[in-house]
Amino acid sequence: MSDRASDVRRPRPGVRAWPLYVGGFLGPYASTMVTPMVHEVAVGLRTTPEVAAAAVTTYMFPFAAVMLVSGTLAERWGRARTMQVSLLAFVVACGCCVLAPTIEWFLAARALQGVTNAFTTPLLVAAITDLVPRAGLGRALGFFAGMQAAGQAASPLVSGPSAVLDWRLAFAFPALVAVVLALLPPTMTAGPRRTGPPPVRALLNRNLALACGLSFLCYLAAVGLTVLAILRAESDFGLGPWQRGLLAAAFGVAGLATAPLLGRRLDALGPLRTGVLMNVLLAIGLLVAALGPSVLLLGTGIAVVGIAVTGLRTTVNAIAATSTEGNRAGAASLALSFQFFGGALAPLVWVPLHAGAGPVGFAATALAPVAALVLLAGYRGGPRGWVRRTHEELDLPAGTRRT
Repeated sequence: MSDRASDVRRPRPGVRAWPLYVGGFLGPYASTMVTPMVHEVAVGLRTTPEVAAAAVTTYMFPFAAVMLVSGTLAERWGRARTMQVSLLAFVVACGCCVLAPTIEWFLAARALQGVTNAFTTPLLVAAITDLVPRAGLGRALGFFAGMQAAGQAASPLVSGPSAVLDWRLAFAFPALVAVVLALLPPTMTAGPRRTGPPPVRALLNRNLALACGLSFLCYLAAVGLTVLAILRAESDFGLGPWQRGLLAAAFGVAGLATAPLLGRRLDALGPLRTGVLMNVLLAIGLLVAALGPSVLLLGTGIAVVGIAVTGLRTTVNAIAATSTEGNRAGAASLALSFQFFGGALAPLVWVPLHAGAGPVGFAATALAPVAALVLLAGYRGGPRGWVRRTHEELDLPAGTRRT
């Protein structure tokens, strides 16, 4: 591998980049951390498991709603200041969850967690996009998506054992990560130079609309898979809580393991071909998980979906963050907002369909990636445009191949 090829994988020397990727862990981790310990939370706060399960929704809806504007606001307030304040506020929110005396206080603290995280994830995507040369952007965003997958995989593996001792202990881990990031903040670029506030009208462009649609459909399918796979593992195969937790972790583990490769494929193929490939893979994984007659095939389907979702996260982040030069964080936050709206809506769509139609209802989740393939036909600037911009930023002659 040439020195130039290795250089595009990372920002310039002197930039503290590792917190940018570690920060990607927090959002997915915090969103699902209550799921493995719903019963323990219900007992501890003297409520029912059904009410305690609302902790996922009370996190995701504020998270998604605030991200509609959080990136644009952060561009106006300053990325570095916004990042540090939001991390400290997240620590406070974790403390409120630990100290909550009733379920109402607990759900309010979960909503605060969602609001604070809405001001971190899009800033990380924007900073990575600004710091890393375009030729290595796919690999950088692939690694970021891998850290998001790691957060999703770690959630049941940390929260479950913590709940055996005391469910409140589960909030210590994400709070500690946030404290470290606040004390050792990542290098946050100020974004492109401009006069006046970040442009909002610039967000009204076709490629960002495509990123939002792909993001929504990706999580509509992915969260549907995670919920329905757990239901199927219990009803069809009689798996217990620990077995179901390990099965669910296959989603994040597979995504983390393949993230570097998926990032390289994005650099080589461009967003259009990568998006098509990942959505085809997503549809296959969903059908295998829904219709496979064994636990092994169910787990295989979950892992395949985890790989596809990680690749789509990378693709969506790349399309969104490069769609609006004057308001990168605003574009990233808007696409991420649609992602979590899709995740929040998924149980409301797929669980009743699965209850009424069984395996066919589960298999219907594959309609989401099919719709995404239709959307991809509207992408402006396929892989050739991506490669051409890459060569321009590296000052390489057209046709030069990286080694």
